[in-house]
Amino acid sequence: MNAISTTPSVIFFGTPEFAAAQLKAILEAAIPVKAVVTAPDKPAGRGKKMQQSAVKKLAAEKGLAVLQPRNLKDQAFLTELAHFNADIFVVVAFRMLPELVWKMPLLGTFNLHASLLPQYRGAAPINRVIMNGETETGLTTFLLNDKIDEGNILLQKRMPIARDETAGSLHDRMMELGKGLVVETVKGLANNGLSPKPQAEAGKLQSAPKIFKEDCRIDWNNDLITIYNQIRGLSPYPAAFTMLINKGLGEELLLKVYEADIVQAPSAMEKFQLVTDNKSFIKVSHPEGFLILKQIQAPGKKVMQVRDFLNGFQLTGNWQIAF
Repeated sequence: MNAISTTPSVIFFGTPEFAAAQLKAILEAAIPVKAVVTAPDKPAGRGKKMQQSAVKKLAAEKGLAVLQPRNLKDQAFLTELAHFNADIFVVVAFRMLPELVWKMPLLGTFNLHASLLPQYRGAAPINRVIMNGETETGLTTFLLNDKIDEGNILLQKRMPIARDETAGSLHDRMMELGKGLVVETVKGLANNGLSPKPQAEAGKLQSAPKIFKEDCRIDWNNDLITIYNQIRGLSPYPAAFTMLINKGLGEELLLKVYEADIVQAPSAMEKFQLVTDNKSFIKVSHPEGFLILKQIQAPGKKVMQVRDFLNGFQLTGNWQIAF
């Protein structure tokens, strides 16, 4: 692999807060950033006000050039990108790059991925590792090629997953751990100090496909720990949910569940029944025990603790879990 004698210059590709944290780390390491490439502004919120990405906001604050192409194969964009003559392209939480782009820099293009590749390739590795009950995960930097998340590995860092970890807390810890890994990778590529290694694909590979609405609906026929892991893995976004129904009133209620706990003990109660004192707790009976709801959200309401929810909504009468 080529090397350069001076500090490498980079172009950074990314959009959300996770990516912005890595860009900030690169800047703080005094690595020259010639430009950033991020998603076009888009309308958001009730007023549909145009919203800038977290990466664009940071770039503007630091006075960096910002490119926001809709088409990554657009010739004007490619010409402008080449004009910067950057040594390395760094990609974090961005869409797939065409070969015309990732082959451009002298020292290559690398991506930061939130799993220990080759495990959990795909769009939602943070969610999926928790939903699958994993106890360990990590971060990987790898060189891009023409396949999704299959390029040669540069560096990896492992990290444990706590029993009560949520996707949100794991995201935040990964965001911090990634900073050092990204900077180390840039410097390693610059001084030819890294040895890219093909991904070893021995054994069963888990995937991390995008999360869809049906992935969020709680299937009460699953075992108790699977339901618990689903809730953790989808919190705080997009959140697991269940439907409640009151047949007597002909009403339905979609209830999002952000935090829960489980008690694993055989229960004599009929399975999947709502149990509540309408003051401080709600739990659902399960053949293996109980799922205890702790933090929930009803439509049009904010996320709240169960005690606060019960202050304004009573689960009296014939409310049941809907399948």
